[in-house]
Amino acid sequence: MAAKLILFPVPIGDGDPDLSIPAYNRELLNTCRTFIVEDTRTARRNLKRMGYDGVIDETVFLELNEHTPITDIAHYLDPISEGRNVGLMSEAGVPCIADPGSVITAMAHRQGIEILPLVGPSSIILALMASGFNGQNFAFNGYPPIDANKLTASLKTIESRIYRDSQTQIFIEAPYRNDKLLALLAARLMPTTRICVACDLTLPTQYIRTRMARLWLTDPPELHKRPAIFLLYK
Repeated sequence: MAAKLILFPVPIGDGDPDLSIPAYNRELLNTCRTFIVEDTRTARRNLKRMGYDGVIDETVFLELNEHTPITDIAHYLDPISEGRNVGLMSEAGVPCIADPGSVITAMAHRQGIEILPLVGPSSIILALMASGFNGQNFAFNGYPPIDANKLTASLKTIESRIYRDSQTQIFIEAPYRNDKLLALLAARLMPTTRICVACDLTLPTQYIRTRMARLWLTDPPELHKRPAIFLLYK
């Protein structure tokens, strides 16, 4: 069987891997001795949690993050040409979604390498499933602008898509800015635009709630330093 680039989901947060990672994924983990990862320390911990049977100190970790020069990744898929699988892992959830891994999958396509995506937890999709919003037409907007004026202008454009196109709008934010973002959404959106907050997905502390923007102005949840997804709809 030809070697592949295998896209390995990892648990979200410190939840039990048995609840979100299929046994088949773990079997395939053990066919890889090279992994492309955002951070080696996190990757080593996730491999141990998921039952990897390789010797961690003999496993090759190739880092791919915002600090990696594009010229450094040219050799990352070389083991595949030598008949050995290479694994690609995110920090949390699925690779290549809100994650830098897509540059590697694009390179694999150019080289004619087979890519095997595996089932696993995606906080974006889980949040959309639970929101009650339109799952037929949605847009993931990544991180919103930090500058308050740019954010306000962006929200006006994005909110118009909700009402014009019936399109669900999805955001993530750096966890330490979650509370500020929710307060701003509640204050700047139309009062009846609905906001869903999905926090700590798959964890015992999971919180998912949808209500109109004006209602989030009072009694908001404590979101500081908790991974959260924000969804908007009419």
